[in-house]
Amino acid sequence: MAALKNKIDFALVFSVKNANPNGDPLNGNIPRTTLDGYGELSDVCLKRKIRNRLQDAGENIFVQSDDYRKDDYRSLRSRAEAVLGKAMKNETELHELANKTWIDVRSFGQVFAFKGGDAKGVSVGIRGPVTIHPAFSIDPINVTSLQITKSVSGEGDGTKRGSDTMGMKHSVDFGMYATYGSINPQLAELTGFDDTDADKIKHALLHIFDNDASSARPEGSMEVIKLFWWKHNSKSGQYSAAKVHRTLKITKKDGVSQAKSADDYTITTDDLPDLAPEVLSF
Repeated sequence: MAALKNKIDFALVFSVKNANPNGDPLNGNIPRTTLDGYGELSDVCLKRKIRNRLQDAGENIFVQSDDYRKDDYRSLRSRAEAVLGKAMKNETELHELANKTWIDVRSFGQVFAFKGGDAKGVSVGIRGPVTIHPAFSIDPINVTSLQITKSVSGEGDGTKRGSDTMGMKHSVDFGMYATYGSINPQLAELTGFDDTDADKIKHALLHIFDNDASSARPEGSMEVIKLFWWKHNSKSGQYSAAKVHRTLKITKKDGVSQAKSADDYTITTDDLPDLAPEVLSF
């Protein structure tokens, strides 16, 4: 595979309406927020969705979720041992075969750390070229919590309602979110990540909420507004990722005090010399 020739920075802007984009399991599954009240999606959540979209497109994925599994391996170790075989005993061979086999490994990297039982264990770390930040809302969000009830008890003889019929459902009324990321050509050389893989990541980001509906995230409640894709003219990049990301400006329109839709925002970029982004939406 031809190595990635250009550094890439990107930014994804999306909206959330009446949905729980990423619940906090340590806080009753309430949508994640910062101490300042801004909404948050973890980078792990975003990478999970990217992996799922790549999997939808027919790509081989190493870190598959249990409810989206496309093979018979119920753990990362069993998948690694079955696919890598004897390469598990040689760090160089493991690195090469794992990157060649799974797009998420050569994109995000992976730690292969498994106990060996009677044999020697394995501990190999692969650094991936694709990094992505947690997503944060542009403004503080308002979370609505609803008491819900089931029409039938999960257990018992049905003569009376049990305590399990009561529950809570939480959602973000509306929020505009942004996440940022980069693709590093130097690390891409080590994993074999190429321009074709970069295009697959771009497509996955643009369609990150496809086939992602649930009771917490009804169809259409999460929408990609714009994807900004900066392709530098060299491997090292013309500017730092931080400087490129800062060119994206998302502000509420004049007269809007409480945003209720993406139309209430203005999204622009202060383009740097000789580096304008490709702007995608659908």
